[in-house]
Amino acid sequence: MTSTNDAAIRRALVRYLANEGVDRDTSHEIYREDAVLEFPQSGERFVGKRTIQDWRERYPSKTRFNLRRITGSGESWSVELLISYDGGPWMFGVGLYEFRGDRIAREAVYVMDGFEAAEWRAPWATRFDPLASIPAAEWRENVPFGLDAEREPAGFSAEARVPLP
Repeated sequence: MTSTNDAAIRRALVRYLANEGVDRDTSHEIYREDAVLEFPQSGERFVGKRTIQDWRERYPSKTRFNLRRITGSGESWSVELLISYDGGPWMFGVGLYEFRGDRIAREAVYVMDGFEAAEWRAPWATRFDPLASIPAAEWRENVPFGLDAEREPAGFSAEARVPLP
């Protein structure tokens, strides 16, 4: 069951991603004044809402985001997404979010290229569409999207994503 606050945070994350690169004032409403944004892959840390927004306003590429999955509750949330820079190929991203109240206190972003699955793993792996996603602006509450819109394998629980007894 989703609490009212969890539903509000989910909507705020979608609003943030739908507006990032489009309306930076709107997208940055989600941050606390003392928020921290980190890119662990490059060793960069941006401290403070104003610093984060100033940096993004000078970002040299046009970015687009598609949502794959949003999970979380309370203070801890994650978003799996696809990101395109200047209309280029989709890259895979993960955002990890720590909330204090209804605002982001800390965000860590990971971005990486996809890769072909190794054939030797085929006997154990179930393939799915790695680009299954929707534009953030098309998200609707309580409607499965992206990875969650795909059918769960037989013998698995959609809620828990673990094998059933």
